[in-house]
Amino acid sequence: MINVNDANFQEEVLDFKGLVVIDFYADWCGPCKSFGPIFEEFSNENSDVKCVKINVDESTISRKYKVMSIPTVILFKDGEVCDRFVGVMQKRDLVEFVNKNK
Repeated sequence: MINVNDANFQEEVLDFKGLVVIDFYADWCGPCKSFGPIFEEFSNENSDVKCVKINVDESTISRKYKVMSIPTVILFKDGEVCDRFVGVMQKRDLVEFVNKNK
């Protein structure tokens, strides 16, 4: 899993050909802490999908994509937003969320 910030967002997400799943989170966020291990497990089990995390306190990207609540998961396909989910989801829901956009 890659930590993405303003400096590497273009390269890691927008220029990437394929699916990128972004977990927008904050260290102080309780729901983010419960979703973190789920997202990490998903990342470890799905090598065909690029999984990245963006700390909303350390990046301006969340403003560009109108992330108002965290955790928020945004799915990019070939550099374009194709879906989003706000809140904590279970792993099976995350798998379904990604698979419906493949």
